[in-house]
Amino acid sequence: MNTSPVAIAIAQLNPTIGDITGNAQRILEAAQQAAAQGAQILLTPELSLCGYPPRDLLMHPDFLESMHHTLERLAKDLPPTLMTLVGTVTLNPNAGVEGGKPLFNSTALVAWGVVQRLFHKRLLPTYDVFDEDRYFESGRDANHFWLGAPEGDRPAEAGVHIGVTICEDLWNDEEFWGKRSYEVNPIAELAQVGVQLTINLSASPFTAGKQALREAMLKHTATRFNQPVIYVNQVGSNDDLIFDGCSVAFNRRGELVCRAKTFAADLVLVHYDLAQQDLVAIPDAIAPVPADEDAEIWGALVLGVRDYARKCGFAKAVIGLSGGIDSALVAAIAAAALGPENVLGVLMPSPYSSDHSVNDALELAQNLGIHTQTLKIGALMTGYDHTLEAMFAGTEFGIAEENIQSRIRGNLLMAIANKFGYLLLSTGNKSEMAVGYCTLYGDMNGGLAVIADVPKTRVYSICHWLNAQLASDNGLFPVPHAPAAPEVIPSNIMTKAPSAELKPGQVDQDSLPPYEVLDDILARLIHNHQSPDQIVAAGHDPAVVNKITRLVTRAEFKRRQAPPVLKVTDRAFGVGWRMPIASRWVPATTATEVQAAIAP
Repeated sequence: MNTSPVAIAIAQLNPTIGDITGNAQRILEAAQQAAAQGAQILLTPELSLCGYPPRDLLMHPDFLESMHHTLERLAKDLPPTLMTLVGTVTLNPNAGVEGGKPLFNSTALVAWGVVQRLFHKRLLPTYDVFDEDRYFESGRDANHFWLGAPEGDRPAEAGVHIGVTICEDLWNDEEFWGKRSYEVNPIAELAQVGVQLTINLSASPFTAGKQALREAMLKHTATRFNQPVIYVNQVGSNDDLIFDGCSVAFNRRGELVCRAKTFAADLVLVHYDLAQQDLVAIPDAIAPVPADEDAEIWGALVLGVRDYARKCGFAKAVIGLSGGIDSALVAAIAAAALGPENVLGVLMPSPYSSDHSVNDALELAQNLGIHTQTLKIGALMTGYDHTLEAMFAGTEFGIAEENIQSRIRGNLLMAIANKFGYLLLSTGNKSEMAVGYCTLYGDMNGGLAVIADVPKTRVYSICHWLNAQLASDNGLFPVPHAPAAPEVIPSNIMTKAPSAELKPGQVDQDSLPPYEVLDDILARLIHNHQSPDQIVAAGHDPAVVNKITRLVTRAEFKRRQAPPVLKVTDRAFGVGWRMPIASRWVPATTATEVQAAIAP
């Protein structure tokens, strides 16, 4: 009887959606590497063959056919000594007869040159960014097989009975969550059939703090069912979603025995001891995680920009540099993601721009090592004034005139992006996006909204963290800087009052409450779904609360036209945000306020 430890390889892959051939090659290379290291089985993430989420590509028959044929070819090319689990999409043959969706979100067990078994995802999420019930039918059966046995049947000699779950299948433990979200619990069903090891193949998007939650849930699962658990996650960025990797394994006592890298592709091995029926620790198999949320978000945004640019075919980026903290952070992220030589910062001072804003922007560019161009917009502003003079005669200078400046800058940046094939990165933060303190077709122009899910107070926090990393010289900040510079973000950018500088002496607090107040109100309203009365009870001024709730509601039409927003929180302004534009409902603290809010 063979009692040697079973080597299980975790392939933490970065697929590109729709690049079926390229994704298959990544799986093959990981399999070859795993086989060379003595692995008996290779685990890949959810939908590893097509990338997650494929969304409406699933409506194209040729897309599905390509996956089918590529999987057959891949099966023949995979090492014959290695069993491999490949995430794919398969047809539901009974859909036309019994009803139901036409597809399954599946994992194929590939061995000995062919697909031996298919396992179907059982729990289909339909919240936040997930919309799987649009495409997929739920699997009905518990998914499990015996490692080393043809077609997954029980082997004659010692083997490992493995339960297979796909992403959401893991997230319905009523003991952990205090409730059930679905009728069935696939993990509990697998325990009932006697599996010795549960694996979870995931494409779980990043949000700040989520890895700690995942690991707590996995530890609970391992100890509750007295069996080890391996969690395999996708890494990389696809559109607005960032996947952090951080694949992990826990033994039956709930002890962490392995963790793959964060924000990077990886291949790691874990060992299953047949005698102990448990995973065993391997020295140096636990990769570190970011120390705090500032570090997490920084790493996520760098990966998000890098992958969005690469997968969309961009090598260079252009940014409007205002001398403010938002554009400073985006410039630092872009330099880290693409290399400073591939980032162009454009200064566009108006007659209202202060000298320190220009100087701060130039100092930042020098610290980062990025290129700059300066385009003065005073003459363009004058041209607009002349053109609109007759129509605007007799009216007061106001928001329309202020916004012209922003739109001039947006047009110039788009012209540069179009001319040279650059990706335009917009620089607005979440606080501004929430209340509409941004200009449609102006500073909102761009191909990617880098920090539109990062509140203003968090922007400051990340910039302070960034400067601290430079001071500690720990290698976490991958952007070259001037040797004489004591900081990445110049201190004046960090300390001066935020301002759009669209009129003389303007500061953000002319229109908004202090950002500490604003961000707390927004967090309670957007993330915690608190009513205005609850927010007031927490200590906020009723008039301010009512103003902010109205601004959030009124700005929906702007957010709908924004570039894709890199998601780093559980309530981002992206595909998971589904508020109506033409709505007359405005939350307020009293019935009188409600009536006032909806009055014509």
